[in-house]
Amino acid sequence: MARGCLCCLKYLMFVFNLIFWLCGCGLLGVGIWLSVSQGSFATFSPSFPSLSAANMVIAIGAIVMVTGFLGCLGAIKENKCLQELQPPDPSLVGSPTSFFTPMNAKQDLKDGLALYNSENNLGLRNAWNIIQAEWKCCGVNAYSDWYEALQEKVVPDRCCQEHYQNCGRNTTSMFWERGCFEKVEEWLDDNKHVLGTIGTVILVVQLLGMAFSMILFHHIHRTGKKYDA
Repeated sequence: MARGCLCCLKYLMFVFNLIFWLCGCGLLGVGIWLSVSQGSFATFSPSFPSLSAANMVIAIGAIVMVTGFLGCLGAIKENKCLQELQPPDPSLVGSPTSFFTPMNAKQDLKDGLALYNSENNLGLRNAWNIIQAEWKCCGVNAYSDWYEALQEKVVPDRCCQEHYQNCGRNTTSMFWERGCFEKVEEWLDDNKHVLGTIGTVILVVQLLGMAFSMILFHHIHRTGKKYDA
């Protein structure tokens, strides 16, 4: 009975890590596609030019893919060292940026507006255009942020409530008055329950995976036995 349970646990661990490996492959593929097709897509911050959506997705995908593969190998081979490797908790991804305050983030984004018309920054322009058009906002705090960033009284055309070519240069045009930072904060507040539920599910899956891994690890360590199907 014990042998059957441990053998089942072994393959549950394999399936668990296989799912994470597949997720890592998917994230890596999406990151590479973003990097090739959009360049520096969503590189809003001049302080961290490498902190783009593409680079972040590639890094997360690579870490999850490698640890998922090693976890699969450890489960099948019943290797004690590899058993201790678990796919990283995605909630840790936000920890490096936890030192940013809303005011620091706002100022950094405002500084990044100056890169809008810079060369080889198609990704940033696309990102701002998409956000302003979809969320009906303009600039970080207000459309006047663009005046300072572009050093003239113009805004991107996607800031116009009635969009047409060069409408951002027309002083009589009506621009979206709310800033995009406020819109993002509002969206996060409206969806905090959904985000909290997703985070809780991820945490539970992580804890279950760690529990299964430790049970199998300690049994192999104590008995030195392996269980083949």
